[in-house]
Amino acid sequence: MEFPVLAKPWRDPGRYREARMREAEIECRLALEFLSEGLVRNAAGKAFQCWKAYLAALAVEGRDMLKARFPGVVRLRKGEEVEEVEDVDVVIAVMPTTRMAEVAALLSRRFGEEVLKNTFLALELHRYQYNGPDPEAVISNVPDDSTAARLICVLTGYLAMRSEDLKKIYVNICK
Repeated sequence: MEFPVLAKPWRDPGRYREARMREAEIECRLALEFLSEGLVRNAAGKAFQCWKAYLAALAVEGRDMLKARFPGVVRLRKGEEVEEVEDVDVVIAVMPTTRMAEVAALLSRRFGEEVLKNTFLALELHRYQYNGPDPEAVISNVPDDSTAARLICVLTGYLAMRSEDLKKIYVNICK
């Protein structure tokens, strides 16, 4: 089986954005399906991946805002071939977890505060996914699975409302 190759943001930003938007929708759907089956930690992971893909898609549109913050160039090697790629494009392509808050803060100036709020929600769900519920709030701010389920619904709801198909699934599971 052959898999399609994801377009690089520095080669074809439009195709890359479209692919990341599709990824966000698929991850959102999986998060909701896992949630409906009671797989809350798995759903949290998918909700996080959903938002990460969406943030990368937004970053393509806001590349100009990010370029000043990530101004350098990196050399990438593919076999014998070496390609110089701007740091901003590497950040967009990888969307490192450690840079998500910084990227969201910059993008929120153009796309609204919800981008920043949802990024922190996604990061908290990421922490919950790895550490599980934490009633003492030592490692995570999510004390139990029912709180996590509600947070997953809030995060996925933001994207589910952009698709009629996802909206139906969301309403069935989260409302």
